[in-house]
Amino acid sequence: MDFNLDSYVRTSLLTLQPYQSAREEFVNQGRKMILLDANENPFETESNRYPDPLQVDLKERIAKWKRVPPDQLYLSNGSDEFISQLIMSCCEPKQDSILILPPTFGMYQVAARTHGVGVVEAPLTKDFQLDLSEISNVLTPQVKILFIPTPNNPTANSFEPEALLTLLNTFSGLVVIDEAYVEFSKEESFISQLEHYPNLVVCQTFSKAQGLAGARLGMAFAHPKLIQFLNRIKAPYNINSLTIAAALKRLEEQDRVLSQVDYILKERMKLETELPKISFIANCFPSDANFILVKVDNSALRYDQLIDQGIVVRNPSKNRGCENTLRITVGRAEENKALLTALKNMES
Repeated sequence: MDFNLDSYVRTSLLTLQPYQSAREEFVNQGRKMILLDANENPFETESNRYPDPLQVDLKERIAKWKRVPPDQLYLSNGSDEFISQLIMSCCEPKQDSILILPPTFGMYQVAARTHGVGVVEAPLTKDFQLDLSEISNVLTPQVKILFIPTPNNPTANSFEPEALLTLLNTFSGLVVIDEAYVEFSKEESFISQLEHYPNLVVCQTFSKAQGLAGARLGMAFAHPKLIQFLNRIKAPYNINSLTIAAALKRLEEQDRVLSQVDYILKERMKLETELPKISFIANCFPSDANFILVKVDNSALRYDQLIDQGIVVRNPSKNRGCENTLRITVGRAEENKALLTALKNMES
């Protein structure tokens, strides 16, 4: 699988020398060392020592879980950090752009603007599918990264795999497939395509199905040369020791995770049956995630009415194509029952 790093990464960063802790060279030696290198407090607490800057143990466990080589895995302080770092690494400020497909996850645009990078848009079709013709029309040599969340946020639908493969075959830049909600989807992960497409980057997270949103741990899978480069320029201790411990523990609990995902999917089916019965809900869009997008008569009014009853949902109506919609996360059975009761109260 040929991969020319120079084609994707800013030239000014290729020779950047990474910050290295003195401890990195001893990570894999298996020797117990007296640690007097990092000016830490020597008295034992849960986290008095800096974490492993290379996250060796956690990466090995995740790599085995996802069936990829460890050198194709990058860990970030939440996917937001990775998104920002990738844009900073690949796009020249005031010169290059990213391509997004609205309605889409808002952090792509925020991260690009923060780094002075342009944002090109190719809106989805009316039924929230990829518009390959429109994407082709807006592509220029300055577009370096294409971000595609699937299942999509906020619309909850997955994109056709054939369309994604078409983009991987025709776009010369990096194609980032953001699979934050893949555990809830009927579609398979695109991780299996990494060996075929050197320009493919797949993002996943511990924040959704894995239940560690507060720990902030994102995963990115890509060509080893890109991963090696990202590891060179990252902050030295971007994953803290408490997060590493929580993730290792969660990896031992995958039967429990699968049970929770199954529970959420069953609750989603119940909501998909009941929500269309509410008189002011005009459409309940098909969901492949752990949330549902609904079309209502007046999203601002209905949002406020739910707040008054102690229920918080998301109003994504400012997104193109999502006018007068609400995004509802699938909760526990008693929470979903309370939601339906509140919606029925709003009919009178």
